[in-house]
Amino acid sequence: MLRFETGKMSVWVGLRNAIGLALPLALGVAMGQPAGAVIVSLGSLNVAFADGLDPYRQRARRMSGACVVIAAAVFCGALAGNFAPLAVAVAGLWAFGAGMLVTLEAARANLGVFSLAVVVIFTGRPAGFPEAALCAFLALCGGLLQTALALALWPVQRYRPERTVLAHLFQNLATAAASPIRAHEPPPATAQSADAQESLAALDGDHSIESERYRLLLEQAERSRLCLVTLSRLRTRAQREDNPIGGTIDRFLGTASQLLGCIGGLLRDGKCEDASALIEALRAIPGEPRDVRIQMDALSRQLRISLDLAKNATAADGAAFAKREASRPRKLRLRSAWATLRANFSLHSAAMRHAIRLGACVALGDAIGRGLLFQRSYWLPMTIAVILKPDFTGTYSRGLWRLSGTFVGLVLATVLFHFLPPNPWLEVVLIAALTFVLRWAGPANYGLFVVTISALVVLLAAVVGQSPEATIHARALNTFVGGVLALLAYWLWPTWERTRVAEALADLLEAYRRYFHGEMETCFGKPDPAAQDRARLDARLARSNMEASFDRLAAEPGTPPRQVSDFSAMLASSHAFAHAAIALESSLLEGPPAAPGETLRVFARDVERTLGMLAARLRGGGGGEDAPDLRENHRRLVESCEANALLAVEADRITNSLNTLREQVARFVSQPPGA
Repeated sequence: MLRFETGKMSVWVGLRNAIGLALPLALGVAMGQPAGAVIVSLGSLNVAFADGLDPYRQRARRMSGACVVIAAAVFCGALAGNFAPLAVAVAGLWAFGAGMLVTLEAARANLGVFSLAVVVIFTGRPAGFPEAALCAFLALCGGLLQTALALALWPVQRYRPERTVLAHLFQNLATAAASPIRAHEPPPATAQSADAQESLAALDGDHSIESERYRLLLEQAERSRLCLVTLSRLRTRAQREDNPIGGTIDRFLGTASQLLGCIGGLLRDGKCEDASALIEALRAIPGEPRDVRIQMDALSRQLRISLDLAKNATAADGAAFAKREASRPRKLRLRSAWATLRANFSLHSAAMRHAIRLGACVALGDAIGRGLLFQRSYWLPMTIAVILKPDFTGTYSRGLWRLSGTFVGLVLATVLFHFLPPNPWLEVVLIAALTFVLRWAGPANYGLFVVTISALVVLLAAVVGQSPEATIHARALNTFVGGVLALLAYWLWPTWERTRVAEALADLLEAYRRYFHGEMETCFGKPDPAAQDRARLDARLARSNMEASFDRLAAEPGTPPRQVSDFSAMLASSHAFAHAAIALESSLLEGPPAAPGETLRVFARDVERTLGMLAARLRGGGGGEDAPDLRENHRRLVESCEANALLAVEADRITNSLNTLREQVARFVSQPPGA
């Protein structure tokens, strides 16, 4: 609640969103048509929440979709408002749909909430078909204006967002290379890698030389990431054994860190120190034994390719690279949105329960506001829509901020109207200023967001001639009643993270099982690069979901400390398995073991069985099957000489992590509920 996330602030987003809102409002005031201008501005405001700093193609798709959804919300709300029971039903059904969207990414979930607010507002402004269609058209125009402003620099800075996200990834890899990587922590640059994957997915339909170059850079960054993890583990082992090769690896990683930073600098602003000396320094560092040399050579090669790609090579060079690398797998998109929604249409899904709770509460709030004849009663269900979230912390922190922030914003509006003379042009200027603050600093803190939007709403109402005093009074009453109903509903039917976190960990282990299966298929000469890319991305997504679930668990009141401690330990063990699996994949990229045979196959099969059994036990089943003896399998693997030195070491770490995880899961499932 008190955190101010400065990384989410953007002056340029605030400026263009303020222009997109104030420009139609100023034109409407000048033409004597403030009512129509306010509808245009509302469309612009709601589409502005879909704006961002991500790649232009991705931004264009999201904002154009938001334009259509907001226009549809205006049309449906205005038509349904003519018949109170229909208005309540439409608000409830739209709220259910918005609740289901929490299963998808945050942008779609936010659009669901904002479009729900628009539906509720326009049910309080009923209109016939022609007028409803006109209002929808005006809102669409406002949204398209906001979209045009957000994309205005696309022809000039076409790939700047992609370069920025890749630069951030390489800078984080540089930091990882210069510091030890611990097995109980997530693999380095995980969040930055996921951001780059999502951002560059928008280039899938773009086959220009530039877009091919950025995709190749992402792939080389992923390969470099694998090598960094492996070399860090080899360095740790060498230091533990007092092997002098540890110092050599330190020098190599230090030079690699400088070169990774150089690549990040080239991508960010085209500036870098002389990279040729760093490349030669990498080549000059000797590496023995063979495992170390293989990883050093691989990382050197990947850094040379990345440097060439980042130097803004000519079109001919880019085409040559694209041709040589055409056979390399491209990173695939995230899971199908429809498949995710279908999977969550079950009462076992927390998202489904949240959607039902949200739909019922919005419909109830709308009915109460209409039944009690509240002025501007649409603010009551709109408050419920904004406050109710799937998790306890999100609901109660937003509830507190929504109530307190709204009242502070209304006080601010009261002060403004008391001390400033009534003037529509002054109101337009204040609206522009508040919109700038809302979109510049609002994402950094929800309390500031609520204060500014509350004052902004009062000013927009004043533009069309509504009494500020009446608006402030109605907003305060409806916000209070809506906030109390939302918090009461969550208290009566809560969605506790403690009931979901075990499922999230089970999903993570299942994703790791599929990822490991793909590695072993590659090891036995049956690679499927596309499937392995998908498995890697699914594993990364499952890991981020599990970490987010654990954070929410730790923040919930009443969570037993033992449960937090247990899941923290299990998460650390899963990280240890992930590090070993990544190092294993890195070695397999250089070629499978010389003689993979039945012993290795048995070990791989039992690792998969263990992961599957652990996932089943976390879900409440799988207790009757005997667990494989991974330690004995590993001993036989080493004696069979089917594994090279690196594979044997990583197989040992996989065995240790899974044996530890098996004990932790057994201890967790044996505890009585609430222990």
